[in-house]
Amino acid sequence: MKNRHDLLNRTSWHVLDESATGLTKNPMHSFAMDDTLCKRVSGENNRGIARTWVHDRTIVLGIQDSRLPYIDEGIHFLRENGYDVIVRNSGGLAVVLDEGIFNLSLIFKEEKRLSIDSGYEAMTSFVRHWLEDLGLDIVDGEIAESYCPGRYDLSVGGQKFAGISQRRLRGGVAVQIYLAVNGSGSKRAALIRRFYDKAVNGATTKFSYPEIIPEKMASLEEISGKPLAMTDLLHSLLLTLRPYSEQLGNLTLTEEDWHLYEKNLERIIKRNEKL
Repeated sequence: MKNRHDLLNRTSWHVLDESATGLTKNPMHSFAMDDTLCKRVSGENNRGIARTWVHDRTIVLGIQDSRLPYIDEGIHFLRENGYDVIVRNSGGLAVVLDEGIFNLSLIFKEEKRLSIDSGYEAMTSFVRHWLEDLGLDIVDGEIAESYCPGRYDLSVGGQKFAGISQRRLRGGVAVQIYLAVNGSGSKRAALIRRFYDKAVNGATTKFSYPEIIPEKMASLEEISGKPLAMTDLLHSLLLTLRPYSEQLGNLTLTEEDWHLYEKNLERIIKRNEKL
């Protein structure tokens, strides 16, 4: 495998697949679980954890979004359109989760070589290898007119299909990516644009929010012209991950993990109640 990122080479990779079971869970579960796995991996040398997750129709807001002048009107609009709303515990702005969005967290022990940039670069490198059979020219760089724009947006032909974020705590690093696999990227973007219209409503804000152009976003299925199933994507992910490690297996959560997870989930629920 050419040009693979050194951070991806691990003595072992363990996988926690929640791409099917996540559809029945609130996305707060995923943020609590990634925090839990950051603690788990912090005490283990040269191990990586890959967690896959898919959730039903939910808008995940950033902290800045929750402070918009007319946020109640914005949330009401999203709920009227059939979406739950939560606020995540990491940076960034509003993103869409639904059954056509595949999420992947790569979780590592924090170390000197794992800078913020190198974490993003490792995920970008992995995704290029993971999706290479689609024959796409994947570009990393901000698509300013997308929702939740960032330096490591992934796009093809100027249309964004993925965004990357990071969560660092308890000696661990979770590099998280969402990939719009199928469905309409422009419809998702139009929804978030209308949310900002409602939640800002012409008022002056301390933070600059994206001027979203829906056509700047698309799903991998729309871009490639090929039908894509989540089960096929998961299978190809495992095949891609295998060469990076001497051992690839399923992750088993301990009693201590579950206890910490429950505490993390309770903390996130309380934060959402306050916001």
